Amino acid sequence: MKLFDLKSPPCSSQINGAVSSLDVMVDPSRNLWLRLYRPCTSAATPLPVIIYFHGGGFCTMGADSRFYDIFCRSLASETPAVVVSVNYRLAPEHRCPSQYEDGFDAVKFLDAVINLDGVDLGRCFLAGDSAGGNLAHHVAVRAAESEAALKRVKVTGLISIQPFFGGEERTESEMRMVGVPVINMEATDWAWRSFLPEGSDRNHPAANVLRLDVSKVVGFPAATMVVVGGFDPLQDRQRSYYERLMESGKEGVELLVYPNAVHAFYLMSDLPETPMLLADIRDFIQRHAARPFN
Repeated sequence: MKLFDLKSPPCSSQINGAVSSLDVMVDPSRNLWLRLYRPCTSAATPLPVIIYFHGGGFCTMGADSRFYDIFCRSLASETPAVVVSVNYRLAPEHRCPSQYEDGFDAVKFLDAVINLDGVDLGRCFLAGDSAGGNLAHHVAVRAAESEAALKRVKVTGLISIQPFFGGEERTESEMRMVGVPVINMEATDWAWRSFLPEGSDRNHPAANVLRLDVSKVVGFPAATMVVVGGFDPLQDRQRSYYERLMESGKEGVELLVYPNAVHAFYLMSDLPETPMLLADIRDFIQRHAARPFN
């Protein structure tokens, strides 16, 4: 995967008048940096912020991967919003909780250091796909538990795109969907072994997020979008995550199911579901950025 991970540089000029991007270093000792995407817009009100965590099983890809550069650029243009894509450390060289530490440190850096004109940090959405969806969940928990440490950033919502969750017991969809494109249980098991602390199994809280009762996490975002693909072996866990959020009494929890979508479909811009997802994210943010959620 790393051999075929093509990279894209930032672009300071707005391509076709749409989106510009620049990289901001947070901590060079761990190669933690951000790529900021700013759309060209005549909006009179400050733009919301999407802090985005890329997928790749915690082991591959980066904020400068071409697939993610294209997706984040499209997300900034379509919403419109300022997208902050986080380049975090990767396993197996850096195991859990390194990625969660990087994710929350990126939020704290945005809160304390970066000054962006025309941006409303009080309307901030955490988002991510696959492993990034897992990361966004755990960063949301940390942000809620450390709310007093954040002065400007207020997490309004969570966008969880086909999140990478796990557990020791196989689900029905994991056992049934053998041979589907992109993802399989052999690959996911390898990713968990590479990412989780030495000696841990897939019931570790980093993987099996259902072990946490989010109703007890004061400040966890109530507005949450969970995206599921009909050809994703991980869909049962994603649906269970949505159900757990509903049971916790959170307002604004939404489940979006794309019946014909495989895992990571949004990185394939020619698929019809990709513009549908971008439009659904735009609508979700526009609905929830206008009013706070507890």
